[in-house]
Amino acid sequence: MKLIKTENAVGHVLCQDITQIIPGKYKGPAFKKGHIVTEEDIPVLLSIGKENLYIWEKKEGILHENEGAEILRDICMGEYMTASEPSEGKIEIRAARDGLLKINRQKLIEVNSLGEMMIATIHGDFPVKKGEKLAGTRIIPLVIEKEKMDNAKKAAGNEPILKIMPFNHTKVGIITTGSEVFKGRIEDAFGPAIRRKLAEYDTEVIGQKILDDNQEAIVNAIHEFIEEGADMVICTGGMSVDPDDRTPGAIKASGARIVSYGAPVLPGAMFLLSYYEKDSKCIPVMGLPGCVMYAKRTIFDLVLPRVLAGEMLNAEDLAQYGEGGLCLSCDVCTFPKCGFGK
Repeated sequence: MKLIKTENAVGHVLCQDITQIIPGKYKGPAFKKGHIVTEEDIPVLLSIGKENLYIWEKKEGILHENEGAEILRDICMGEYMTASEPSEGKIEIRAARDGLLKINRQKLIEVNSLGEMMIATIHGDFPVKKGEKLAGTRIIPLVIEKEKMDNAKKAAGNEPILKIMPFNHTKVGIITTGSEVFKGRIEDAFGPAIRRKLAEYDTEVIGQKILDDNQEAIVNAIHEFIEEGADMVICTGGMSVDPDDRTPGAIKASGARIVSYGAPVLPGAMFLLSYYEKDSKCIPVMGLPGCVMYAKRTIFDLVLPRVLAGEMLNAEDLAQYGEGGLCLSCDVCTFPKCGFGK
């Protein structure tokens, strides 16, 4: 590119978007890259503070900022995503359908560590809606060496940095335990709370069983739901270490493989995640602590979308929730637009 006085730019091609800012009203390009400057443009350009302009001089091995942003876009974009046209050197990537956003964090760091380029994303491992903004890309200077962008492609590898995992239609069986509910001393509050959470996704509750604190009965109920075609079994109540609480032992006795009993999340420390294997299928069996009944957001809100997208969680996945795993119980809950689980 070449720097010239604005008064001398008539007939030349702009090599960048020219931004105009009207406080409180507008911020955007007054002239787009590639625009051929006319005599009438000169007063407008001067009025927005452009005494000098960069005009385009194409050179071998040098890429324009828009070309660099497009390469970063291609590095990021996976299936079920759309991207904007370059504007002021930036490209936005949005979700084309609902799903769970996954981010290859290591690759993201590697690309951003190269310098003179950036990819900014929202947090991964959270659900996204169709049309929601996922990421923005741009290079920092107006032009960049092609070699540097080749290095970015090499650092990113063959798979997109961003991925949307669609939610699966999931049949759910709910098992509520506790003598106080089973014997009618109190009304079941777990069932309605769980159904509200499940209603946010493509789920189907195939039944709810209310049982006493009896290990054998809980084991039988887990097996019955699985035989009825449940893709997920949720056990509520009886998750503490009290002698009358039998749910963790029953989940283990059912033959499910325990991933973790306990998670570094408040509310939700007594959460249990396991998988029951049947016909080459791993069926999540979860034990939910009492906080899910009354707390606005808990460990269940963090884990549920990942499980519904078909992600197989391990103990390390749960351990990573330690940083950000403390809900501040704000008077006005803004989850997921807060730090909980991030």
